[in-house]
Amino acid sequence: MRISLGSDHRGVHIKARLIQSLQANSFEVIDEGTFDEVAVDYPDYAECVARRVSCGEAERGILICGTGIGMAITANKFLGVRAAPCYDEVMVEMSRRHNDVNVLCLPGDLIGERSVDDLVLRWLQTDFDGGRHSKRLDKICKIETKNGDHLIDHTNGKSPENEAAQRTSS
Repeated sequence: MRISLGSDHRGVHIKARLIQSLQANSFEVIDEGTFDEVAVDYPDYAECVARRVSCGEAERGILICGTGIGMAITANKFLGVRAAPCYDEVMVEMSRRHNDVNVLCLPGDLIGERSVDDLVLRWLQTDFDGGRHSKRLDKICKIETKNGDHLIDHTNGKSPENEAAQRTSS
């Protein structure tokens, strides 16, 4: 399994340890950075990982920042990505079994390195249950597709459709 892995400066040490652990367990790892403790913006790394998962270059992604929340918010902007911040064994297992989460977001500030290894291995080894959960994921995919038709440029708060309509009416 190919895993894309990224972190901001608050998760860089845990990421380095995870890479060793994953490779020792025969996983292929793509290290998206960052590579030191110099402050960086987490969306840049979440984008790299989520894009690889979204386009199929990686089967799974793992992101690490202070809480995992910002990484999850960013990663979930990509088509086909289901990212969730998880903090314990129950969350990692249920995120896979019920939600088929393909990007795990970890809180570098909240859990220790040894615990992270165990959480990640459990997440990678847990299968999606399917069944009634597949129907729910299908609904999520329909919402995702429908909303993709109405993207908003958050730099100016306008949708591309509205801007095009304003230009033609002017």
